[in-house]
Amino acid sequence: MIMKFFTCRIELHSIKQNLRTMSHKVFVYGTLKRNEPNHHWLTNRDHGYSKFVSKGVTKAKYPLIIATKYNIPFLLYSPGNGFNVKGEIYEVCDDMLKNLDILEDHPSYYVRELDDIRVIKEGTDEVMEMKCWVYYLKRFKSELLNRPFLENYSSKGGHGLPYMESNNESTIEDVNDVFPKD
Repeated sequence: MIMKFFTCRIELHSIKQNLRTMSHKVFVYGTLKRNEPNHHWLTNRDHGYSKFVSKGVTKAKYPLIIATKYNIPFLLYSPGNGFNVKGEIYEVCDDMLKNLDILEDHPSYYVRELDDIRVIKEGTDEVMEMKCWVYYLKRFKSELLNRPFLENYSSKGGHGLPYMESNNESTIEDVNDVFPKD
């Protein structure tokens, strides 16, 4: 009984330590959202801690597209084009943010930047703005802007392009249709 109490106390201390470093807000718009294929990244405690804050929408319009043979959602950094993209805001600790950077291959692939996200305060019509980290594709082929834009991503959406797991086997050749040639 004493050992069980001691273990629980250590775990509680560890959680309190991580809560103190939960100082980052991240806006997710694709496979990291709830009920999407990569949401487990945000719930896996080995990656750090995260907490759902709210649904949100980008203040600026951006093109959210699906591309590659894996049907990956990309938020293209082309402000003013596309839609005010809907997603979710999470508060994450330093470790989770570092692991999300690894998943998104920041800064080589996606680039993480602070942006304004609008949140409707629950139970009211009051709109608040929150600065959140957002992962953008900044370097991309201009023809990607000819693809259909989405306002709200779902892997099982009416677009008919379900996300395909790559099991970390993808290579740069898999995304040649996304990146411009240097």
